Amino acid sequence: MLHGKDRKKKGRVIKVVPESGKIAVEGLNLVTKHVKAKKQGQKGEKIKLPRAIPSSIAMLVCPKCGKQTRVGYDLAGEKKLRKCKKCSATFE
Repeated sequence: MLHGKDRKKKGRVIKVVPESGKIAVEGLNLVTKHVKAKKQGQKGEKIKLPRAIPSSIAMLVCPKCGKQTRVGYDLAGEKKLRKCKKCSATFE
C-alpha cells in the first residue's frame, strides 16, 4: 500500500471488485467483526476480516528486486509480459 494505516505492508490479493475499482489484500485493512453464537453453549467471538481498498493505492512488488514498482509491458511473440520499471525484469 502507498498510504494509510497499513503503509509499506505486503500481502496477496484475495479478491478483485472491478465495478468499484477495489481489491481485498490478505492481512491489510483488517476490521473486527463480532459473530454471534450459533448453538446453545457455543461462545460468540471476534474475527478479523480484510476489507477492500482502492486499487489505485496498491502497487505490484517485483519478484526480482523485491521493491514496489510501476509496471510496463513487453511483447514476447504473441504474449504480453509485465516489466519492472526499476530493474527491467520481465514477469507474468
